Amino acid sequence: MKRLLPLLACTARAFGATIEDCPGYTASNVVDADGTLTADLTLFGDACNVYSTDLPDLKLLVEYQTETRLHVKIFDAGLDVFQVQDHILPRPPSQNVSSSGAALQFSLEESPFSFSVTRSSSGEVLFNTTGSQLVFESQYVYLKTQLPQNPNIYGLGEHSDSFRLPTENYQRVLWNSESPFIPRLSNLYGSHPNYLDHRGGAGSHGVFLLNSNGMNININQTDTGEQFLEYNAIGGILDFYFLAGPSPSDVSRQYAEVVGLPAMMSYWTFGFHQCKYGYWDVNMVAEVVGNYSAANIPLETMWSDIDYMDLRQVFTTDPERFPLDKMRELADTLHQRGQHYIMMLDPGIHRLDNYSTFTRGDEKGVFLKADDGSNYRGVQWAGEVVWPDWIAPQTQEWWTDEISRFFDPESGIDIDGAWNDMNEASNFCPDVNCDPAQLAIDSNNPPQPTNPPRNNTGRPIPGFPDDFQPDPTGLAGRLQPRQEASGQMKGLPDRDLFSPEYRINNHRGDLSDSTLYTNITNVDGTHQYDTHNMYGLTMITATRNALLARRPGRRPFVLTRSTFAGAGTRAAHWFGDNNSSWDDYRTSIAQLLAFAAVHQMPMVGSDVCGFNGDAEEHMCARWALLGAFMPFYRNHADMSAPFQEFYLWELVAQAARKAIDARYRLLDYVYTAMYRSSTTGAPIANPLFFIYPADASTFGIDTQFFYGDALLVSPVIEDDAESVTYYLPDDIFYDFWTLEPMRGTGANVTADNVTWTDIPVHIRGGTVLPLRVESANTTAELHQKNFQLIVAPGLDGKAVGSLYLDDGDSLDVGDEKSDISFAWDGTTFKTTGTFGYSTDVAVESVVVLGGEQPVTQEGPWSLNEPFEFTLS
Repeated sequence: MKRLLPLLACTARAFGATIEDCPGYTASNVVDADGTLTADLTLFGDACNVYSTDLPDLKLLVEYQTETRLHVKIFDAGLDVFQVQDHILPRPPSQNVSSSGAALQFSLEESPFSFSVTRSSSGEVLFNTTGSQLVFESQYVYLKTQLPQNPNIYGLGEHSDSFRLPTENYQRVLWNSESPFIPRLSNLYGSHPNYLDHRGGAGSHGVFLLNSNGMNININQTDTGEQFLEYNAIGGILDFYFLAGPSPSDVSRQYAEVVGLPAMMSYWTFGFHQCKYGYWDVNMVAEVVGNYSAANIPLETMWSDIDYMDLRQVFTTDPERFPLDKMRELADTLHQRGQHYIMMLDPGIHRLDNYSTFTRGDEKGVFLKADDGSNYRGVQWAGEVVWPDWIAPQTQEWWTDEISRFFDPESGIDIDGAWNDMNEASNFCPDVNCDPAQLAIDSNNPPQPTNPPRNNTGRPIPGFPDDFQPDPTGLAGRLQPRQEASGQMKGLPDRDLFSPEYRINNHRGDLSDSTLYTNITNVDGTHQYDTHNMYGLTMITATRNALLARRPGRRPFVLTRSTFAGAGTRAAHWFGDNNSSWDDYRTSIAQLLAFAAVHQMPMVGSDVCGFNGDAEEHMCARWALLGAFMPFYRNHADMSAPFQEFYLWELVAQAARKAIDARYRLLDYVYTAMYRSSTTGAPIANPLFFIYPADASTFGIDTQFFYGDALLVSPVIEDDAESVTYYLPDDIFYDFWTLEPMRGTGANVTADNVTWTDIPVHIRGGTVLPLRVESANTTAELHQKNFQLIVAPGLDGKAVGSLYLDDGDSLDVGDEKSDISFAWDGTTFKTTGTFGYSTDVAVESVVVLGGEQPVTQEGPWSLNEPFEFTLS
């Protein structure tokens, strides 16, 4: 039969079968056990084999997992089709609730099979496949659902399009890819097959398809104007999680219950970070640190891109330009100043016989294998490279050992975090016809600045030489036998793993172009065809585990370019190699909202002032202000781009000083939001409709956002403009800078004469905002500053807020934490909560806004116990 099915498939395709010709399936043996439902699904007629071979027998499993989560899984009866490995993305446990008490209801039509999901409270249909047939083939899976007219759909990242997705002729492609200049209408670095559907007063719900295969997701209308969304995947199963909401933030929290709560970040990671690809030597890195200090711009963390490596090899330093003793001195000096240091770790391992990281990995069998059993080879920065198989049994041990050796505080470089780049994975081989050895030879001189620039007015850190020269690179090679593995749910045999007949619209070209070849076998017998989108996720898992082993008990910080669902449990993310343009400045807001509010990745941000291209002064000033109100705040540029450190323009320096001063005073506010995110899934940044879900005017806004839930940020968005028109909901707000009240009416407001060092920010009425009384040069100093509390009464005269305190770095703080709630009822201010974190820091004053003038109640009050006062 195995030989006959491919023949039938070829025959059907020869006669031009289409999806409309496919028979769908019929359900039988339906067993409804109240909290679960199972059924057999059998092909309902002759196979269409439109893109590959129809699978005749499927299974249906429906679970009412919680009162707000419904699990619907359609998979092959033989359990051969690939399913995402549980150890990579653990499945949430089911509480097996009764369907009668669930917020969502599942129903099916048996013949032809279709299903719908409705909201119990209203009967509203949220997902409905009626009228279209399920197609489940060996290399093509199709499902279509109806949508309401003019739907508000968000998510399906990573992309650089509008936050609310277009509804006509729009396609999202999920296939992780290196994407310079973050092209529009394209697949980018991450794949997140979940979306949020917001229906105003009717509520919000979420849909997550747990499938890592490449896919096209189309949002469009039929010829008769009926709205729909359809999945077109090149493999895997249909493994849906439906989330009931009903509020948008409820959906976000419920999604975190599925993919995992985000990792709690250390206090210092919210400081300002600086990086550039192209810092010539260790002395230049030191000069940049000194220049920030001389310019009176606080710098928390310095980063090193691949410049530091010898021959672009990870776990090495260039002996001339970045000698180990000077790198150690750099890290030590930063730490003495209360600053931090992070370095790049790429996945491509140089295939060189005298390169110990390679030889140790080769001996342990940690690298991906080609069909002939040799190490699969490609090209990355170091030349001819091999790539780790992150799920191989010995890979974690090898990676942990390499990180422990190179970053040993006593003998190596004492870093504070690791940066995983190029982990889609990016391969300089353009296609499967590439000869890695020859391509590496043709391009074995990594780019270097031809004239290393110097800022003569800078103030280098003492002890760093200034006479380094570059060093050329080299090549070599080695092979090792392939590992064998087998098991269920590893992927069907006899598939075309390079060029399936259904083509996803990968902007790089074919599936294997500029990445790992999709026929490569992982150690467990799965293929990159199925697991490609999770390569970065498995790398950051290994990196996080290695950093935990290196510094047990301290929160590891990992920054990743490539992401998949659940990546927020392990790492932070930046939005990749954007452009120094006004358009990418604006786009960063939509990207923030998608990741922070929909995809459960709170610690995110863009390369401030842009990575590629020439950053213009006015744009960079605006971006320095905007970036300060995003969770991850880093200035970073490409080697080909001019230097763009904030201190290089006086205007940008002024904007940066103001921005960082506000950011640091607000740091505990956003740190508290980070704690909420890591414990409940509450978003760290909110679209306006998350706060005002019934206000239809907010549904499409992606140039404003709430930083936390109290601060409305409305940046100037037009090129070279000094005015901005922004939306102010029907509520009371207070200008963050002046504390003056402003009554929103649910209409646009225009602010003129917004200088290049200004950004409109408003405190939402009904909130209490904790602020440090003053900023500091480092977060360590900041952590010792007293607080001022700003009470911004709502229209009802009341306000609430909170403050979370701990040591800022321990993985498990136990009971040594304070989670303090603030409440203002119009006359009395009261604190309640837990007070387990002992601190000498106090609240110096409480400022109550509203009325003709703010009213200040002077303290101090201890934060080690509750306090209360009444204004006369």
